[in-house]
This record gives sequence, C-alpha cells and structure tokens, in this order.
Amino acid sequence: MAKSKFTSLDSLSFQEFDENAELIPLMTSEDEKEINNESLPETLPILSLRNTVLFPGVVIPITAGRDKSIKLIDDANNGGKVIGVVSQKDENVEDPTAKDIYETGTVARILRVLKMPDGNTTVIIQGKKRFKVAEVITEEPYMNATIREVPQTAPAINNEEFSAIIESIKDLALQIIKESPNIPSEASFAIKNIESNSFLINFVSSNMNLSVEEKQALLEMNDLQERALATLKYMNVEFQKLELKNDIQSKVQSDMNQQQREYFLHQQMKTIQEELGGVSYEEEVEEMRARAKDKKWDEKVAKHFDKELGKMQRMNPQVAEYSIQRNYLDLFLELPWNEFSKDNFDLKRAKKILDRDHYGLDDVKKRIIEYLAVLKLRNDMKSPILCLYGPPGVGKTSLGKSIAEALGREYVRMSLGGLRDEAEIRGHRKTYIGAMPGRILQSLKKAGTSNPVFVLDEIDKLSNSHQGDPSSAMLEVLDPEQNSEFYDNFLEMGYDLSKVMFIATSNSLATIQPALRDRMEIIDVSGYTIEEKVEIGKKHLLPKQLKEHGLSDKHLKIGKPQLEKIVEGYTRESGVRGLEKQLAKMVRHAAKNIAMEEAYNIKVTNDDVIEVLGAPKLERDKYENNNVAGVVTGLAWTRVGGDILFVESILSKGKGSMTITGNLGKVMKESATIAMEYIKANADNFGIDPSVFDAYNVHIHVPEGATPKDGPSAGVTMLASLVSLFTQRKVKKSLAMTGEITLRGKVLPVGGIKEKILAAKRAKIKEILLCEENRRDIEEIKQEYLKGLTFHYVSDMSEVIDIAITKQKVKNAKKL
Repeated sequence: MAKSKFTSLDSLSFQEFDENAELIPLMTSEDEKEINNESLPETLPILSLRNTVLFPGVVIPITAGRDKSIKLIDDANNGGKVIGVVSQKDENVEDPTAKDIYETGTVARILRVLKMPDGNTTVIIQGKKRFKVAEVITEEPYMNATIREVPQTAPAINNEEFSAIIESIKDLALQIIKESPNIPSEASFAIKNIESNSFLINFVSSNMNLSVEEKQALLEMNDLQERALATLKYMNVEFQKLELKNDIQSKVQSDMNQQQREYFLHQQMKTIQEELGGVSYEEEVEEMRARAKDKKWDEKVAKHFDKELGKMQRMNPQVAEYSIQRNYLDLFLELPWNEFSKDNFDLKRAKKILDRDHYGLDDVKKRIIEYLAVLKLRNDMKSPILCLYGPPGVGKTSLGKSIAEALGREYVRMSLGGLRDEAEIRGHRKTYIGAMPGRILQSLKKAGTSNPVFVLDEIDKLSNSHQGDPSSAMLEVLDPEQNSEFYDNFLEMGYDLSKVMFIATSNSLATIQPALRDRMEIIDVSGYTIEEKVEIGKKHLLPKQLKEHGLSDKHLKIGKPQLEKIVEGYTRESGVRGLEKQLAKMVRHAAKNIAMEEAYNIKVTNDDVIEVLGAPKLERDKYENNNVAGVVTGLAWTRVGGDILFVESILSKGKGSMTITGNLGKVMKESATIAMEYIKANADNFGIDPSVFDAYNVHIHVPEGATPKDGPSAGVTMLASLVSLFTQRKVKKSLAMTGEITLRGKVLPVGGIKEKILAAKRAKIKEILLCEENRRDIEEIKQEYLKGLTFHYVSDMSEVIDIAITKQKVKNAKKL
C-alpha cells in the first residue's frame, strides 16, 4: 500500500498514510445537508466501541482486536462500507450483547482499513447520522440490528444566543489548543476552517477529555443549542483545569530548575574540593558524627547534637546559615564536656611550689592549701571562688599560674579590664552573622578541660554600656549554686562550670557590684614590706633580669643593703614592678660594660647605685628629735606601704581660732577638732589654763602638703601634739602612735597595722602606741619584724597623754 497522509482527530495528532491519497476533508455545510438527506438502511451491523463515542461528521481511528469486530469490518469494507457504531456501557466486557451497549449510536462510513503486524485491524471511520437500536436481530457472527433515525432539532439561523455560544466554543477551543502542551498548534487551523455549527460542536465534544458516559450524554441530546451549551460548560471546566495544571507545572518547573541548578553547582564544587584534596560536605558530616561518638556528653546533649547535625545535613551548603551551623557544631565537638584533669593532692609539693614562686602572701597560700586538703578528703567539693584584692604589682595574677601548677590543672586567664559588652561573657545568639560563643566557653575550649584554674583579671574594671552590664552577667558565672548550668547564648544550653576554680583579681572593692562581691571569698593581698621586697628582689627579680639579659650571677652581685637602698630611694609602691625596672637598669649597665670590655664592680656598692640610678628621689622620713613642743610622730598607711608622718602644731596670739593645713581630708580635720574639744573639756586634768584657748590661735600642719591625707588614725597623734603644745612639755623620744579618738575619750582600733609597724621600724622608732584592740594584729606579724620594738596598748585618751607626754619642758618653752 502506498503511503498517504490523513488527519487523526483522536488527540488531534497527525498520522501518516499513503502520500498519494487524498486528505480526509472536514465536513462542510453542504456535506451536512447531503448526509441529512440520505436515508438510513433498515438494518446495520453494529460495532461496539470500548472507550470512545463517535459523533456525526467526526473521523476517528479504531483498533479492532476482537474476532467479531475484525470480521464485521472486513465484511463491511467489502460491501457497502456502512456500519452502526455504539459505545459499550462497560469497557471490560469482551463479548457485549444488546444489554451491554447504549441504544443511541452513530452511522459510520469506513474510510480506510489497515492490517497491523500484531494481527489487529485499524479502521478509519467517519460518523454520519445518529440512530437508535430498535431490535438486535442476530449476534452471530457479529451483531446485526434494526435501527431508526434520531432527528435533531436545530435553532433558527438568526438565533443570536446560539451564535454567541458557537463563537464562545471557537474562542475557548483556540485557547485550550494554545495552553495545552499535548495538542499541536496546527489544530487551531481545523477549528477556524470548520463552517458547520453542528460539526464544530461534535468535533469539540469528540476531542474533549471527558468520560464515555459524559460524551454519550452529549450525543443523546437532540436539541443542538442545548448540546452546544453543555459542550461549552465542559470546555470551561476543562480550560480552568488546564490553567491550574499549567500554573502548577510552571511553579514546579521553576523550583525544579533552581534545584537542578543548585545540585549541579554543588556536585561541581564537591568534585573541585575532592580534586584539591579537601573534604566534601557529606564527608564533613560523617566526620562530625564519628567525632561525636568519642565525646563524654550526656544523653540530653547527644540528642541535641544529633538534631542539629541532621538540620545541617538538610541545609544547602551555599546558604549563609550553613557556616553558622557548622561553627555551632564545631563548638559542641571542641568543648571539653565532662573532661577533667586529675588533681594532684600532694599538699607538701603544692606548698613548695607556692613558696618557690611567691615570697610572703601567707594568707593566700594558707587558703589554697586548705582547699586542697578538703578536696582530697571529699573529692567532689565545688571549687571556691576567690578574689585576690590588693594594690598593683603584688603578684595577684601570677599567683593563679602557681595555683594551677600546684593543683596540676590547666591555667586560663581572661582580662576583664574595660569589658562593656554582656555578649563577651554570654556570647551572641547564633542567628546573627559572625556570632560566636562568650569568652568563658572559648577559654574552656582552649584549655581542653572543664576544671581549669580560671583567672578573671581586673574584675573591678568591668564597665557597662547600652550593650548590657557584664558584671551582672558574671553573677551566674561566679555563683556555685547556678554555674552548674551556665547558659551561653550561642550554645543555647547549659554548661557545667561548677568544677572550674575561679580566681578573680582586683585593685579596689569599691567598684565591684555588691551582689558580685558577695559571691566571692575576698583575700586581702597587702603590699610587700621593705624586707619582703629585698628578699623578692634577691631571690626572684635579679636572677630573672640576669637571665633575660644573657648574664649570670657571676657577672653581677647586689647585696641586701644595696637592694634596700634601691627599694627605699627609688621606688614607692606596694608591689615590685618599679623595683624590677630599677634592677633591670643595673643589669643593663653591667651588660654594657661587659660588651664594651670596660671595668666595673661585680659587687655593687652604694656609690654604684647612685651612679647608675642617679640621686635617690624618694628617701623616706627618718625620726627627728623631740626638742620642739607640738611635734609628734604618727603612722600612716598608703597604697604603696606604710610610712611615718609628723603632726606639727604652733600657737600664736589671737582670738582662739584653729587652722588646719597639709592637704587633709574631712575625716582628718574632724579628728583635730575632736582632739581640741577634748582638751578644752579636760584642761584641768592636763594642767592647762582655760584662758589660753581664747588668747591664742592654734595652727596644725601635716608636712608634705602636696600629698593628700585622710583617715581617722591620726587622732591620737593630734591629741598628743596639742597637749604637748599647750603644756610646752616634751613628747617621749622615739615614740610613734596611731589610733582613732572619740569625744568620750576612747581610743579606737585602726587598720594597716603591719605596714605601719614596718614603717616605724625603718624610721628607727623604738616604741609604738596603739589601741588595745590592735593587739591581735601585732600577734599575726612575724616576730622577726617586731624585734627591737616596744608596744604600748591603750584604751583611753588619758593613757595616751600619760605615756606620750613627759614631765620635762622643751627648750625655750613659751610662757602661757
């Protein structure tokens, strides 16, 4: 058979036929009239269709596979080529009978018959007119039946409603063809070229995506306008479904395109990373999962980690949140969860290390040894929170390192000076770009254990701002009852800090928040005495400077007298930083002479000290004589140690006013007033003429007017000075005193006794007068510092006068 082409109206696609054959034309109005005028035969062979309905004028291909159907087609094709076509009610019935088919069908004409290689027969048929099955005559070899024509009611030619429906059907059909990806665009030409209204309705009805029942219902409608309206309704539903489907397809396609693009780029990056020797994202996740198995965290932490790891696995590695999530999980893996270093409970060794590194500081060492002893007995004690309070340079920070070595723990130091952002302590929430954990957890991560010695340096210098109050954030860190669940904003769960030994350092307690101060055990690290500084210089500072300058003790020797001269004449501090700088100058001088091969004294003399460091700038006051009335030696405490001071008073004729000079504070001026009023009230007991108070003005002065002075401890000194002045009697030789006074005549205790005692000894004082309640302070001082001193303990101001003021008049005494 030669090839030709014909239009298949099933799904509106093109099939190939013999190329010399004519195209099957669309039904025209003339064809329709001609068909309507044709009369139907009385009987017709009936071909039942499984899953379609044939409409008049429409051409469809049919594949016949049943023997009865094939025989029917062969007989009809050899005969008049006219058959009756009806649809089956149930397509699953293999051998349909009269009750299995619809009554209404379409007379069809066979146009082409094709034998397929698989044995089936494909026949091209065209519908002509509708009919109804009157009676089935025979069912063998195929069904034959008598039929009768079904008339069709057509509207009038000038019916506007019908014309509008037809136009709507055409427009909607063109839109469906345009929107549907399954219908070729050439089908729109067929729609535009259809002239017959009834054929247009049948053509569209036949090709709509409807069920057999719905198409059969359309076929059975006798009124053409009614059938047109029903067809339009179905078309509207079809069009809406198509639009919705296309919209969904568009969105899905867009998402798929984006995902495919990202997947493609991700695969490229993975390949590039592997080529460069890097780790792919999947390998990174598996590596994290493997590392997590070795962690000692509890079930709660493990569950949270697995959840967050799963979240990262589902993330696109290209988004910004991926790196934040990876940093978050890295922190989890790097933190030392439940990892503790083993404490060394050798108390003698610990004491030896503390004594080796720091001279003095007995109270601090005692507290550390006590802690170690309790920890050794219980082994589960919460770590104490100590605050080393004292002036700069006394070794507070370096003490933390020695404690860590003594305990066998890791050492961590965190400087809090100037810290003003609360997030530095608690961390940032990980939703922010650049978020990171707080410095507490960062330091623990660096230490590698959960029980290091953690030095919080300069805790008194925490500040606050609009970004929060760090000192308030420290409340949780330094509370043993709360820090077992310390919450870091970045970590988003509690971390146990209860085994960490926190040691805070501070120069002042005044600036520390009261609630924070209450959480710490305050240990006062007072300044070093001259004797202690000399020992520190000899044992620690000089060897350190010699080593740093490439020298040894063979190249330079500084004796104790010279060290004492350097301490007293060139430094004025509680600590030893200034002393270290002066010793460094001495060592550099020796290093220069060695390098230039010049002669120098290996054993340093006093003259060498003056040559290298210059003339002494800070020589301390020495005790003077007692030849002048009203001059008494007092004892003072300063931030750089103890010192002696002189209280001078003088009388001048006037009206009884009192002037106080010497850059004194309010409390010190009040002490002078109290002493003056006490003397006035008890003038008879002291042998003073009361008229003197109105006839003379009194001027009290404390030398070194550029140095501010304050405090109540000069009260007894001013009392003795004024009594000596008004009685013109000598003050006891080589006597110094300290104590607060009251209007009742009582002497009250004062602080800084150790520093004051040592200052008195340096000034060649032999006797010291102080309050009875300060006796306990004297007992705590080493006996070697008290050698050569006599102490007078008093409770009343009258006792001060009895001890301090002699019966001997001063030289050139005034007659009052």
